[in-house]
Amino acid sequence: MKNGWLILLSGILWSCSHSGTPSDIDFSKLPYKTLSEYGLFTGDLKNFSQAEGVTPYEPVSSLFTDYAFKKRYVWMPGNTHATLPDDPDAPLDFPDKTILVKHFYYPLDFRKPEGEKRVIETRLLVKNQGTWEAYPYLWNDEQTEATLKNTGASIPVSYTDKQGAKAAFNYVVPQKTQCRSCHNKNGVMLPIGPKAKQLAGPLEKWQQTGILETGKDLSAIHPLVNPFDASRPLPERARAYLDVNCGHCHSQSGPASTSGLYYNAEEDRPFHLGVWKSPVAAGMGGGGLKFDILPGQSKASIVTYRMNSTHPGVMMPEMGRVTIHQEGVELIARWIDSL
Repeated sequence: MKNGWLILLSGILWSCSHSGTPSDIDFSKLPYKTLSEYGLFTGDLKNFSQAEGVTPYEPVSSLFTDYAFKKRYVWMPGNTHATLPDDPDAPLDFPDKTILVKHFYYPLDFRKPEGEKRVIETRLLVKNQGTWEAYPYLWNDEQTEATLKNTGASIPVSYTDKQGAKAAFNYVVPQKTQCRSCHNKNGVMLPIGPKAKQLAGPLEKWQQTGILETGKDLSAIHPLVNPFDASRPLPERARAYLDVNCGHCHSQSGPASTSGLYYNAEEDRPFHLGVWKSPVAAGMGGGGLKFDILPGQSKASIVTYRMNSTHPGVMMPEMGRVTIHQEGVELIARWIDSL
């Protein structure tokens, strides 16, 4: 009888903590306590083996997050599809109950990117009843599970970089309330990455598989380029980098709209790109410099000054990193020096 009660109890606990597949998710009970409960991945969670209907995708230009590697996925309910918005700077219009997934991890040795890794966090963006919500999950040391963590965390990270040098710092997992600071367009919580200009390659395949509306002309999309593809023109590379790292805030519909500094790729007015533009209210972030971009002089430009800092009152972006993206700073400096 005792064994019977144990079996019954274990069955009850399992039913409370496991949803089976994404199709079994009860959206009225979100967020779940653990990542595995969503059923988005099969087998060992750390292997990122997506369940049926979970589609991986990769943007052309990736937001810098302290050199973290990322894996991205989207799941939509059966017989639904995303649609292309008219605004080229807007994300795809996803159906209700869509889940966007992003893993953040570090290979122990960057020279072996597919080798042993440590997963730090997984962020979910879930669209429910027309509203997007962010749910951050922090991975355990055993790399077997990720648990909902709304209050953020500071995690010691170490790895060997591409040059064989050791790197170590404290990776900052943002608080749930901080997500809206960047995922904000005209005051509405929205995804940042899955835009048509970022997904020009996968979109045709998405149409073929039915997860994107068919019949829409994709040739009208002006795709971004990989900022670190040396075969592409320097201005295109620089603008792509600024679009993904700065444009979600610095645009006419973003949280930094009052700055008058716009970095979405569609902006073509030199003044609003910062050329010969004095900052509105940079404070100590201006570093005593006069212009956001002084053509031909990157070292005298506020943009590169702020990119090249980790001081909380100076650095830009002001959250999402604790280290300097050296390659990004060099790219934007080269572009400014070429103007």
